[in-house]
Amino acid sequence: MLISYLTSVWVTLQLAALTTVLLLLCGLPLAWWLTRTRSALKPLLETITALPLVLPPTVLGFYLLVLFGANGPVGEWWQRLFGHPLAFTFSGIVVASCIYSLPFVVQPLQTAFAAVNPRTVEAAWTLGASRSRTFFRVVLPQAGRGVLVASVLGFAHTVGEFGVVLMVGGNIPGQTQVVAISIYDMVEAMDYASAHAYAFALLMFSLVVLFTVYSIQHRRGAGGAG
Repeated sequence: MLISYLTSVWVTLQLAALTTVLLLLCGLPLAWWLTRTRSALKPLLETITALPLVLPPTVLGFYLLVLFGANGPVGEWWQRLFGHPLAFTFSGIVVASCIYSLPFVVQPLQTAFAAVNPRTVEAAWTLGASRSRTFFRVVLPQAGRGVLVASVLGFAHTVGEFGVVLMVGGNIPGQTQVVAISIYDMVEAMDYASAHAYAFALLMFSLVVLFTVYSIQHRRGAGGAG
């Protein structure tokens, strides 16, 4: 049981780390665009981005499974391109996790970018800096704490995933079985002692994450007030 749980921890950590990196790569430009654009498409994109916040995980997981399945448009394309299925694989739960955790990364980034002083951005452009250089040298340093909060929330949310991962990845030990699913298996086996111990560890992890996030935000608020 311990070996199985440790294996699920390793899968979970790999999933959370990779998902966080991919979400930052996609979320940074998306959040920056959403913060600055006046496009009529902004409300639609913000709605789609925030949808996982209100959609039941099993509903989202079901539709992702349909898309990722062998006969689904995404799954069929993936099979032709990479030669292996997307559903019930580690790659599948990575893609699903990126979709499910997207708002937990994009929304903190939007808040951070909205707080960036626009005069510093305009000054950089006036001095001849390119938009990409301005983003990396001016915007990101000012939004650094927001990027950290987004990273922590994205990682923590992925660690706690259950419904979406179970629907898209199943429960394959060593491949798609994550910590939350492992705890569920313990409960089904009526091994409440082990389930309590591992659930308590996950609870402590969540408390530490939330405390870290609120501490960062508090320091940012205190710094702004000063």
